[in-house]
Amino acid sequence: MRYYDFWIGRDHHERSSHWEVTTTVSAESLEGAIRRAGSPVELLRNASFSPFSFPIAPEFSNWRTEQRAWRESCALFDQSHHMVEVFVEGPGALQLFSDLGVNTFANFRPGIAKQFVSVGHDGNMIGDGILFYLGPERLELVGAQPALVDWVHYNWEIGAYDARLERHENSAERIGPPVFYRYELQGPTAPEIMEAVCGSSLPDLRFFHIADITIDGHAARALRHGIAGERGFEIFGPWEDGETILNVLLEAGAPFGIVRAGAKAYSTANLESGWIPRPVPAIFTTSKMLPFREWCSASRSGSLGGSLYSPEISDYYVTPFDLGYGRLVNFDHEFIGREALAETSTTERRGKVTLVWDPGDVTNAMGSILGDGEPAKYLDLPKARYALYQSDAVLAGGRLIGISMDCGYIHNDRAMVSLATIDLAYSEVGTEVTVLWGENPNSMKPQVEAHRQVEIRATVAPAPYGTFARERYRAAVPNEAGEEPPGASAVPTGRSAAH
Repeated sequence: MRYYDFWIGRDHHERSSHWEVTTTVSAESLEGAIRRAGSPVELLRNASFSPFSFPIAPEFSNWRTEQRAWRESCALFDQSHHMVEVFVEGPGALQLFSDLGVNTFANFRPGIAKQFVSVGHDGNMIGDGILFYLGPERLELVGAQPALVDWVHYNWEIGAYDARLERHENSAERIGPPVFYRYELQGPTAPEIMEAVCGSSLPDLRFFHIADITIDGHAARALRHGIAGERGFEIFGPWEDGETILNVLLEAGAPFGIVRAGAKAYSTANLESGWIPRPVPAIFTTSKMLPFREWCSASRSGSLGGSLYSPEISDYYVTPFDLGYGRLVNFDHEFIGREALAETSTTERRGKVTLVWDPGDVTNAMGSILGDGEPAKYLDLPKARYALYQSDAVLAGGRLIGISMDCGYIHNDRAMVSLATIDLAYSEVGTEVTVLWGENPNSMKPQVEAHRQVEIRATVAPAPYGTFARERYRAAVPNEAGEEPPGASAVPTGRSAAH
């Protein structure tokens, strides 16, 4: 019985062939592509892969209004299409994730979710996603990071786990509809809208807890969540109910100022909540990763952009501690990378911050497209990332002190910002640093035009950047697994804060 079937209690004979999954992958392995290019850096810097795009409408009104909604009323995001879903069922399902995750699984049980974080043998990040505990021996990993999904799939395949795995690609790669619709409500009026559509069936949910709900007679589930740092709910259920549920939410939300948010606004929500979506995964080096690279398709290698330039791909890697995930790391179980990560935890290095770019420098960079002379690298709005893995150098006194990894414009604060991991000595709020914007030499990625590299001054600010996310969302009572919402880790303000 497939997950779509067991979740809504239908017999497997009722499903039709359109639920079958078809994907197209490259015949070349990742390892083969690396050897052909000469090195991982050369492969990624010149790759034709574009930055991740969300297969939904770019805007429903305009992205400025849509950004304002999650601060002032409620934004509705359609998350049905851009993420991969991996369903694992059976006695060995939990063990698979325990073997790959830095998180504790001691109190993990049906009805809750967690931000699942996985590292490689060297203790560096592979990726993170949301792991739902849907029922006894039934788990679902939802995420948009190709390396993490492949890593889980690969280890299930070679690990002889007593569990079944079913994988559904995103709508850009899959033939047929998703298994579930997924709608996110974010903003101050989200609770009122949920009460309006659920009535007495809406329980008092703690962060990252899941509940069964009923909307207009249709069974669904709700996860207490927060993407932009505001109060929110993720609602999911059988795809065939999706259009009905969407219309109910929009109608009930109209008196509360609900606004549909498109791909442009959605792509910037993480800038306020402080979640860094795509660090360079630590899959391109070490002999222990060789079998995985030979298994993995070259079509999932991704692309590397930004001013940071090193011939060693390991210089782009980060640890969970660098990204503020120290509170999620627990050594109460064996997992791949445990020994290396334990050594890393004793060596304080970098911490996650928000960098607020100098308005004058941003204006000059954007204005350089007018007139004569070589312009600066084009700054797209609202998200300026132009590769799957954005890695810009952060400098202080001309010295490299960190990596700026995601950048864009927050209309709510009229600010251009980036999320970065920088040396702890420079992580105090108010510290002035410099972001190097643009490539030198220019790579051969099709989205990179001829341009000159420029320096943009920036000021260190907290991550999360939004006041609500820092003061209330971050302070929310954690769930019983000892977890916290994604992106909610505090900015380091001293030596011990990195852990």
